[in-house]
Amino acid sequence: MKILIANLGSTSYKYRLFELDGSAERLLAKGGYERVDDYGAVIEDCLKNLKEQGHLASEDDLDAVGFKTVLGKDLSGCVEADEKVLAALEGFEAIAPAHNPAYASGIKMFAKVLPGVSRVALFETAFYQWVEDSASRYAVPESWYEAGVRRYSFHGASHKFVAERSAQLLGRDDVAAKVQALYQKGNTPIDKPFRVISCHLGGSSSITGILNGVAIGSSMGFSPQGGLPQNNRVGDLDSMAIPYMMKQQGLSLEACEHQLTKEGGLLGLSGVSNDLRDVCEAAENGNTRARTAINVFLHSIRHWAGSFYWQMGGIDAIAFTGGIGEHNPWLRTAVCQSMQGQGIVLDEAVNGSLHDEGVITTKDSPIQALVIPANEELVIAREVYRYQLAAQKPAAT
Repeated sequence: MKILIANLGSTSYKYRLFELDGSAERLLAKGGYERVDDYGAVIEDCLKNLKEQGHLASEDDLDAVGFKTVLGKDLSGCVEADEKVLAALEGFEAIAPAHNPAYASGIKMFAKVLPGVSRVALFETAFYQWVEDSASRYAVPESWYEAGVRRYSFHGASHKFVAERSAQLLGRDDVAAKVQALYQKGNTPIDKPFRVISCHLGGSSSITGILNGVAIGSSMGFSPQGGLPQNNRVGDLDSMAIPYMMKQQGLSLEACEHQLTKEGGLLGLSGVSNDLRDVCEAAENGNTRARTAINVFLHSIRHWAGSFYWQMGGIDAIAFTGGIGEHNPWLRTAVCQSMQGQGIVLDEAVNGSLHDEGVITTKDSPIQALVIPANEELVIAREVYRYQLAAQKPAAT
């Protein structure tokens, strides 16, 4: 089964083409486009290239297109990308303005360009469907909750991959098997606990606690704006700060929203850049605001990791994924440094030289630290594959 995964940004389109057959998984092709202003044109060009490269004989050779949809109003899971999905994306467009319009547009374009090919959406919130109310509800009036204000959490595909891969790396095949089929079988019991803190650190960052392959909560909340400071998003903020600034500086609600979502985060703290590499360079050259930005980011990572450590009564592993988590040994050291007495013993030689998958703690470290390169697209392809298989089964009589 050939499945195209479409990753749509506000001005970008990236894709990966997979071929799945049972346990066999192959990445056939990948690519992308930047500064996109016409999704229809780049989708058609993508399909043209895949045919010219010999990966597709024709559009009919494609079995499905999968989408990493972020947030839908009253909808989650792995579902057909139909009118219900479009309505759900539109319902929360104001909450995820950088993501929902792009995915809605992409789904519509694929329906136009490939009307006979199945379209399947895997919402990032799906991985958090078993989170307890105590970890997903805000202390807001009931009318707010009924309107949809709650912690949804995001980066679900990335954290699901970490849940499965960390279990495989540490010999917990029982947990790995459960994660593989999680959305189909639900929260099945595991005899021996397996506790992981997953750190997805990149332009957008989040920390998730994972118990026996299932998320128990995440640093992100109602929208992708919450939790850790992002590249240019504020992260966690006391709600009274907004009306205060509206009165103090005469800002409109729209101006506050723009500043918090476009001018905050690492950019707002450092005054230098929203790219951690630039911020680090500035800090090394003596820029105190840049050093503060790094320290705030590290503090927030430790804060959320510590919260899940406490919630799960300890951990078996902490995993680093995402561009920042995978390529910054100094950051992994800084995050784990205060945990030396609690059982994380880094192998600094391995940590300093590792930029791919691996274990960065000593063999006798009670808690293992892992680097796991992000592979959200593979997770989506697997779920689309299962969805397609289930859809092909004849109905019971």
